[in-house]
Amino acid sequence: MLTMRASEIAAAVGGTLHGDDVAVTGSVETDSRLVADGAVFFAMPGEVTDGHRFIDAAIAAGAALVVAERPLEQDVPHVVVPDGVVALGALAAEVIRRVRAAGELTVIGITGSNGKTTTKNMLQAILEQHGPTVSPVKSFNNEVGAPMTMLRIDEATRYLVLEMGASVEGDIARLTAMAHPDLGVVLKVGLAHAGEFGGVEATTRAKTEMVRDLGPEHVAVLNRDDERVAGMAASTRARIAWFGTDAGSDDEPTALWASGIDSTLEGTIATIHRGDEIWPLRMRILGEHHVMNALAALTVADALGLDLGRAVEALGTLERAERGRMELLEPGGGITVINDAYNASPDSTAAALRSLAHMTRQAGRRSIAVLGEMAELGPHAVEEHDRLGRLAVRVRIDRLVVVGAGAKAIHDAAELESSYGQETTWVETADEAEALLRRELVDGDVVLFKSSNVSGLQPLADRIGGR
Repeated sequence: MLTMRASEIAAAVGGTLHGDDVAVTGSVETDSRLVADGAVFFAMPGEVTDGHRFIDAAIAAGAALVVAERPLEQDVPHVVVPDGVVALGALAAEVIRRVRAAGELTVIGITGSNGKTTTKNMLQAILEQHGPTVSPVKSFNNEVGAPMTMLRIDEATRYLVLEMGASVEGDIARLTAMAHPDLGVVLKVGLAHAGEFGGVEATTRAKTEMVRDLGPEHVAVLNRDDERVAGMAASTRARIAWFGTDAGSDDEPTALWASGIDSTLEGTIATIHRGDEIWPLRMRILGEHHVMNALAALTVADALGLDLGRAVEALGTLERAERGRMELLEPGGGITVINDAYNASPDSTAAALRSLAHMTRQAGRRSIAVLGEMAELGPHAVEEHDRLGRLAVRVRIDRLVVVGAGAKAIHDAAELESSYGQETTWVETADEAEALLRRELVDGDVVLFKSSNVSGLQPLADRIGGR
């Protein structure tokens, strides 16, 4: 973070300073274990514990300033605020304002039901070739995580890439009001988190917040292939940069589009088009669906005037989308594991199943899908799990293992499809799934693990994958 005095921080967050007006030279942390000399520690109530309990630990680790929701007895400079989360966002907004005024900061915001983290990683690889770039650690995209990413910038930062997630309508609007993105990217609208939003229509409204307040000087990077995303063009004053899988029309051309998309166990290929120009894209990342994420990242680079050939080459250097996201593991014995168990939605799970079926058919290998629950689907849960069970049969997955009560509808639907009953098994726990797989896996098998993180399949995928 920028060096600021305690009084400046107090003014930025609307708080009251108690104690000396010290200079804060370190990072901003909400976890006392990450505090180092000169840091600001935000003590905030959480879902599991209260950050105020760890103030002594933060002071011992070298915190120069504490931001808290009540006056402290400890002898440390501190700023008292009514709401720690609001204060964190206010400080992030002030830091972005100062860096913009002092340098050449460009802010890119990304949202979508799927693909945010992969697209963020792709943009990091592209943009860091052209200047200091800050992007989220893991999937820091909520009211705490996004400001924490914003607060990592300094005067030298050229590009800030932000993931913007939402639990309810208004969340993305609050994040964009902090960061004021120069480019807003919308990848896809699907049923991810539909249970929280109350339906896909509400999800669409929430994602539209990314581009709604952009001005004519900004760029909205929109997925032309997604009808709901394409409809967002009517809700923004920004210049539209389309990406997709067709060239568009003479009146409204697609900025970048892809053809010849294919995926194997060695990676994913496509041809990228810009007008009459073409570039061959070769990525190590598995799954045809990641070409759309690549197109989004490349369209941002193009809108920024960066060398597109160089950007395409940068995507070829990425070894994986992210840990636990279509991650290839080779444990030996001729078995291949695809760990995609960090997160799951109906759209991303369907894409993973289709990719598994396609890649294994090309290679002449047996496909095994180990599927767990897709969380946060609300009233759509049974229907969407059922749909995926039927899809697994229709794309001809050879073996299906379904884990957990929340995912049982996948197994039930697959069992009812044609004569597939012998190829699907439901087990209650990951330990049971592991025992089954240890018995059944043979040379040549390709095993996909796909679920929401709460299902606990990622550690199982790591164990089976030999990590």
